[in-house]
Amino acid sequence: MRKALIAVPLIILLLGLMGTFWLGPEYTDRSMNRVDRSQPLPAVTDAARALHQNLLVVDLHADPLLWKRDLLQRLPYGQVDLPRLQEGNVSLQVFGSPTKTPRNLNYDSNPSDSDMLVWLIIFNAQPLRTWFSLYERARFHAQKLSALVDRGDGRMMAVRSAQELQQLIAARQLGAPVVGGLLGLEGAHALEGKLENLDGLYAAGYRMIGLAHFFDNEVAGSMHGEGKTGLTPLGRAVVQRAESLGMIIDIAHASNAAVNDVFDMATRPVVVSHGGVRAMCDYNRNLSDAQLRRLASNGGVIGIGYWDAAVCDPSPAGIVQAMTYVRGLIGVEHIALGSDFDGTVTTRFDTSELVQLTQALLDAGYTDEEIRLIMGGNALRVLQSGLP
Repeated sequence: MRKALIAVPLIILLLGLMGTFWLGPEYTDRSMNRVDRSQPLPAVTDAARALHQNLLVVDLHADPLLWKRDLLQRLPYGQVDLPRLQEGNVSLQVFGSPTKTPRNLNYDSNPSDSDMLVWLIIFNAQPLRTWFSLYERARFHAQKLSALVDRGDGRMMAVRSAQELQQLIAARQLGAPVVGGLLGLEGAHALEGKLENLDGLYAAGYRMIGLAHFFDNEVAGSMHGEGKTGLTPLGRAVVQRAESLGMIIDIAHASNAAVNDVFDMATRPVVVSHGGVRAMCDYNRNLSDAQLRRLASNGGVIGIGYWDAAVCDPSPAGIVQAMTYVRGLIGVEHIALGSDFDGTVTTRFDTSELVQLTQALLDAGYTDEEIRLIMGGNALRVLQSGLP
């Protein structure tokens, strides 16, 4: 009898743990990557659909690799998977690799000594090597993308060079529904303070490197960190080495000082993979007019985000308002898409509904050629000039 009484709570505990590992990842994913359907999206015209289907669409940042999903399947939650990328006519998706988030995450000041992402990693039942190594977490995301390409039956291809990018463009122009995937590191803390780890992640397929995320690290200060410092000596070495390898520098989340340091030394166009403009939406992570002008002088692009802290009004029209401000200040050739889909944001649409942006651009009076540049042409220019 005593053994039976002991066994019952143990069985309940075991079932609870099994439920956590089976249901917890999906519940967390559903609750953190939402599409707000409370307001209907505007009607899309036949003209907008026809134009959209002839675009080369590039999104400079989304985080679906962070979650425990089969991205080859169309899912009823989240914001990105391969079927929805195809429905949205996306030619190239940059897959971000966030490897650490601080406790009580906020936009103003975060310490670097906590790691809340480890709990998601454990719940996702990732390999033990990823539990306590940021570098291994980034390598794991690269392996996930490689597996998607291998299992995708030609529906996905990895983009690691200018030649592969051109092959993707040629296939798309011939009507093939293949989607390119390019890896972007979200925060150089994944280097764990070692320059040689940059070469390791390059070998794993990374071709874009964000210098900071929500906290200061050994490479650069974050706009959301405690010190908000500039590039460290290691950071300068990382920028130089990344450019020499053919990696695109991403200044999203970087501190003002670090952004200025990058512009002072960059020899190739840089990107803001996902963000907004401060004049339209006054959050510190968004770029000031002075920074936008330096971005233009550098030849880079800003990927305008789709969530409230990037544009304040996350409707398609609100996103285009931010783009219109950039066009008026520095020109249409510096505008790109930077959704931050699946980056724990709530958006008004998912990637299958990107025609909404084409419609909103048409409604705002943009020409077909301007729309081609914004939806992908500008990003492709920067990638083609920077990739090996």
